[in-house]
Amino acid sequence: MRALRILVGDNAINFSRATSFYKKEGKRAMDGLVENTVLEQLFLALHHLSALQELRSGSTAADYARIGVLAWYYGISNAASAMTAAQAGSFQENHSETARLWDEQIASRGLAIAPFSWRVSSLVEKTYKSEIKLLRNGSPGSLQILPLSKQDALGAASEYLSGSAGWYASYAKDYLKHKPEFKALGVNNFKTKDAKALRDNWLERKAVGFIHQAARYRGKANYREALFMAYGHDTEMRLSGFVEDMHKVLKAFLAMAGAFACRRLGRDLWAEFVEDVDLNKAFTARASDVWTQPIRQNTGLF
Repeated sequence: MRALRILVGDNAINFSRATSFYKKEGKRAMDGLVENTVLEQLFLALHHLSALQELRSGSTAADYARIGVLAWYYGISNAASAMTAAQAGSFQENHSETARLWDEQIASRGLAIAPFSWRVSSLVEKTYKSEIKLLRNGSPGSLQILPLSKQDALGAASEYLSGSAGWYASYAKDYLKHKPEFKALGVNNFKTKDAKALRDNWLERKAVGFIHQAARYRGKANYREALFMAYGHDTEMRLSGFVEDMHKVLKAFLAMAGAFACRRLGRDLWAEFVEDVDLNKAFTARASDVWTQPIRQNTGLF
């Protein structure tokens, strides 16, 4: 998470920066149901950001860090759903489909800002390892060492993407073993030529992007590695700055998602949405603090 925060800061991701990034994207015709989906999902994402904003003032990070990860993930997921609805008019109600659709409709089309754009196009090992090597850009950074610079962060983020690609590849291979085409080979592993070909053809069609990584992160914090966020005398030291990091990363993702939605919805509806949220919300975070309208005069943005 610290690596993401550093990379987000290096790219200065805020609403104005994202609005500039999307300046070539135009308004999309969509019916009221789709418009409502886009705005509803962004509103829900802002609510999660508000939770993280308030958790920053807590005194014992172990009390709320795990819950903070859930708020972070669902904020990311809601904002990703808003982007895919704005782009393709579709909405997915399960985690895997949300991740797949966002990668397909947003990341693979160059519609995400780094580091949120980071992805591997295939789960074939030689393919994703070569792609990650380019993203690492020679960085010696590691997940085992707290990153202090952009160079450190590149390495840590690359390692997490590599681990995520390996994890999803393993899951995909286990799933393939239950498919009729694998059973028809009469083997129980991928050592034969035909089994390897079937495996690689299966993995070639599967990509992993930022939302896949976020879902894995949520699973690790909430299930597989939850103990490490609640047990041990050094836990508070390890969690130092963690909630602040999550807040900064989620805020950047929401700024990006909001700027994209603004372009697709049009500035009038967007301005009405931001104003209405700030007038009627029951939580603390302000929509205008995340989705401030860019100055219209002499910008050429609209």
